[in-house]
Amino acid sequence: MVHDMDKAQQPLVLVVDDETDVLGEVASVLGKSGYRCHCCGDSAAAIEFVGSNHPDLIISDINLDGHSGLEMCEQIKGDSSMADVPVMFLSGAQIPDIIRRSHAVGGTYYLRKPFDPEVLVELIDKALWMPHLVAAHAQQQAEGAAQPVVAGGP
Repeated sequence: MVHDMDKAQQPLVLVVDDETDVLGEVASVLGKSGYRCHCCGDSAAAIEFVGSNHPDLIISDINLDGHSGLEMCEQIKGDSSMADVPVMFLSGAQIPDIIRRSHAVGGTYYLRKPFDPEVLVELIDKALWMPHLVAAHAQQQAEGAAQPVVAGGP
C-alpha cells in the first residue's frame, strides 16, 4: 500500500492545470492517498519539470491557458524515457471526440471535472500498475515463457 512506503518511495505524480483550485484539490487528494505531488500551472512548466525529473504519472487538463494538454502529452511521450509514463486527463472540456483524441496522443484515462476523489485515486492506482504489467509481459515474451492470459471463466 502507498501509505506504508517511505516518502522517497512514494510514486511522484505531476499535476498540470491552469486552475489553482483544481491543483489544490488534486494535490490534497493525492497527499491523503500517500502520493508525492508536484503541481504546474502551465504546459511549459510541466515540460521543464519532466526534463529534470521523472514522474510516475502525469495528470493534466486539456485546456491549459491557451495551450493544449494533448500537445503537451504528445511532446512528453516523444521522449523515449517518458514513453511508458501514464498520462491521465482530468478536464471539463466538452470537445467532440475528446476521449478518442486523448487516447490517440498516449493518454491512459480521461476523467471529467468535477471529479469524484475516490474514482481519481482508483484510476491513479490502476494507471501506476500498467507500466509494471507491460514490463513483466515484455520480460516473459523475451524469455519465451509467455503464458496466455485467460479472462473470465469457461
